[in-house]
Amino acid sequence: MRTLAIFFLGTAAVMGQVKYEDLLKGPGANWATYAGGYSGQRHSALTQINTQTAGSIVTKWVYHVPKANGLRTHPLVYDGIMYITNTNRLIALDARTGRQIWEYFEPRSKKEGVNRGAALLGDKVFFVTADCYLVALDRRTGALLWQTKFGDIEQGIFASLAPLVVKDKVIVGNAGGDTGMRGFIVAIDANTGKESWRLYTVPAKGEPGSETWSDLHEWGGGATWLSGTYDPQLNLLYWPTGNPWPDFYGGNRKGDNLYTASVLAINPDDGKMKWYFQFTPHDVHDWDAQAWPVLVDLPFRGKQRKLMLYANRNGFYYVLDRETGEFLNGSKLVDNVDWASGLDDKGRPILVPGKEPTINGSVSCPGVRGATNWMSPSFNPATGLFYVMTLEQCDVYSASIKTPEPMKGFSGGGAGRNPDSTGQFFLRALDPTTGKRRWEFPLSGRVDAWPGTLSTAGGVIFSADDDGHMIALDARDGKVLWHFQTGEVINTSPVTYAVDGKQYVSIASSTAIFTFGLFEPAKPMMPTPVRVRK
Repeated sequence: MRTLAIFFLGTAAVMGQVKYEDLLKGPGANWATYAGGYSGQRHSALTQINTQTAGSIVTKWVYHVPKANGLRTHPLVYDGIMYITNTNRLIALDARTGRQIWEYFEPRSKKEGVNRGAALLGDKVFFVTADCYLVALDRRTGALLWQTKFGDIEQGIFASLAPLVVKDKVIVGNAGGDTGMRGFIVAIDANTGKESWRLYTVPAKGEPGSETWSDLHEWGGGATWLSGTYDPQLNLLYWPTGNPWPDFYGGNRKGDNLYTASVLAINPDDGKMKWYFQFTPHDVHDWDAQAWPVLVDLPFRGKQRKLMLYANRNGFYYVLDRETGEFLNGSKLVDNVDWASGLDDKGRPILVPGKEPTINGSVSCPGVRGATNWMSPSFNPATGLFYVMTLEQCDVYSASIKTPEPMKGFSGGGAGRNPDSTGQFFLRALDPTTGKRRWEFPLSGRVDAWPGTLSTAGGVIFSADDDGHMIALDARDGKVLWHFQTGEVINTSPVTYAVDGKQYVSIASSTAIFTFGLFEPAKPMMPTPVRVRK
């Protein structure tokens, strides 16, 4: 039985509709999509918390999520209500106080795993269960409206992403590529729950792109477990894809292996691909492209261009034309990149011999976690800088030459820590068109966190370090403005919103939602008059 706890029913009836126009506006008082807005810039116009006031940030409330262990959720906030997710669970909170309003739990799913968040439209809130159902709830009460199965858990497919609403469709994808399952992107009608279209990331035999595979057309990987971004003017959806399978051995899949380790530009109305760009052809290092395609309009070499900024797990930073997919510029994202000497004029990596995994193991940089990963970058239009968490690390990659068996956990090898490379995180500020570093903030800790970034018009960059601290930096130079120890590893990105004229910043730690705001002096209490009997 689904558990449903409901409070504040009096306020539920007056909650406003989440209009599609509200999603187009991007972040302001509300944080209504996973990345705040369709561009993926993760930049908020709020200024109450700024470089002058950040030193006065205090904890406002903490909500301990039931049965949480390693949260990945990015909270959504609309009209003072916060929506958070955990495995097969969605919870609505009062964004002012953290008090629970309602909770929905789906016990049908026996599969558990991380969940990255929800999506909003109209009176509905959407999230995925681990066993590949898209669930639509009444966001006022948590009542179930419908649920649609979009993948088969029995085939090794599962789900963890935050859905993305585009117009009247909810876009979802799958995890499970490392077991051999083909990746796919699915559009589901937000009103009816019916599937509108489906696009596979590994082409079937005879389809365009299938010539880049020597085998494994029915499998191949290319999972789609991270949400994409969207350009309403071009009406193009940009979705990242995962690595090919087997992860570390490519002998059974000779060729570039389209459309893995790529970003796909898709018409959201019919699911047709307009263009693609593959970052790592024939990947054998598990460097999927699951990172944010950030959309900006900037001058590039004397001409105003619609750009896509892409910090990739393979160690390179890319600038693409998002109308056509044309490669415009590339540079090293991290210092330790040795598998390729650079990128050619089409953006294809220039391979260095001897850097593929071997039976005895070979060292390659970056490490298997990547130069960056799905931790969210951000872009500040005022500073003109792109902020991204990076990891300087090298690993030992090994290959296992066996016949691939889908759904058996076979990865074709593996990767382990290089004893000569302990690794370190750096939050870096880059020139968006050249990739040149303007400043960097080194993190200290165990190198096991996955924090992303948030930019604000107050000139503050919020993130976290790998010691469990929430941090605020000056967006201009990386100077530390404030920090707070949560006591837990942080694997998520911050969000910001405003209620009743007050700005808040929230982030999920491993087990809780921490919410911060500016210090407010306590109001003096009036003394109670004492009556004296005569």
